[in-house]
Amino acid sequence: VAPLLYLAIGGAPLALAYKAINTLDSMIGHRDSRYADFGWASARLDDLVNWIPARLAATALILGAGVITRQLEPVRLGWWVFRRDGGKHPSPNSGRPEAAMAGVLGVRLGGINFYDGIPQERPILGSEGRLVEPGDILSATRVMAMAAVLVVFLAVGIRWLI
Repeated sequence: VAPLLYLAIGGAPLALAYKAINTLDSMIGHRDSRYADFGWASARLDDLVNWIPARLAATALILGAGVITRQLEPVRLGWWVFRRDGGKHPSPNSGRPEAAMAGVLGVRLGGINFYDGIPQERPILGSEGRLVEPGDILSATRVMAMAAVLVVFLAVGIRWLI
């Protein structure tokens, strides 16, 4: 969502600037004593430039689920879990779309995840939902595809207006 949004509002230069910030965060934004100060700055800048796109992605997932299911319940639950649980994640941004997806699918996401082989406890998003099942992968893929279509239409609309 973010590269497309920045491409829509600022053309290739802004999209490339976004990708440079995002790549810098990916390369040195982790907590490492060698890059602690520089990594901290790149991680905070990445958080800033992804603040709107993360919330836009969550909204697109919720609306995409509504379009696919043609029901209001996934939209209502997705919005509710997004608002309630999106801020529980350690990242100021990635928890938003993750919570929205948990809500629209009616599942719970989170718990123990492994980073560099080290288990880390993450908050449960969509705690009232059921455990994830293999069939949820196809449902999630459909929701993501529809969300992508909605974001492309938004980006084209922005470019048309600018």
